[in-house]
Amino acid sequence: MPRYKLVIEYDGGPFCGWQRQVGNPSVQAAIEAAVTRFSGEDVRLTCAGRTDAGVHAIHQVAHLDLAKTWRTDTVRDALNAHLRPQPVAILSAGIVPATFDARRSAIRRHYRYRILNRRSPAALTRAQVWHVPWPLDPERMHEAAQRLVGLHDFSAFRAAECQANSPIRTLEQLDVAPAPMALHEEIVVAASARSFLHHQVRAMVGTLMLAGCGRLSADDVADILASGEKRRCGPLAPAAGLTFVGVDYESGK
Repeated sequence: MPRYKLVIEYDGGPFCGWQRQVGNPSVQAAIEAAVTRFSGEDVRLTCAGRTDAGVHAIHQVAHLDLAKTWRTDTVRDALNAHLRPQPVAILSAGIVPATFDARRSAIRRHYRYRILNRRSPAALTRAQVWHVPWPLDPERMHEAAQRLVGLHDFSAFRAAECQANSPIRTLEQLDVAPAPMALHEEIVVAASARSFLHHQVRAMVGTLMLAGCGRLSADDVADILASGEKRRCGPLAPAAGLTFVGVDYESGK
């Protein structure tokens, strides 16, 4: 039984998130339905990172097993045909060893958060950014972000409904910088770790926003982290600004 690795792009706006939910449209259910229409098989996908409602992806990874061996370009093209007109695209499909697991084999996940920092709202990207109309200083945000990098108890940045066994995580990267195209007046937050807690990235971005407008210092952000108290955390940044941008595997699988 061959195992296929899919690389997936999607707009999270119309979905309740990646994970299948009864009565609600999900990315997982959309792709699984496309697999059934294409192959006649009922399958369950495993993904690298289960995104929340409204969160996007440009390089989500999932795996599935099929009884028949298909050409990989056939799998990609057939799934895309059956996914239309939903905003989900299979970028590639490949056959991988049975030991490959999209979630358990991952060694690092990458997210990007986009803040549109100008008085006027977005006309073209409103479903992909957080519009913050007051001035933000990305250097202050980056300085504060470095206080969160490393091995920490991230209870202060954890959703109440988070099901992780432990709030301890190692945040490998949290960089804040103006977008390369400054004309767009965007600030981009890049976060990387082996795994994240539920809402962790959005909670950190909301707190960094307060640092960017001068309401918190870098020391304040470090104190919030050390306190473990979610009530001290900044606002939860909207889901629309968050995108799952990649996942790393050992040996580059």
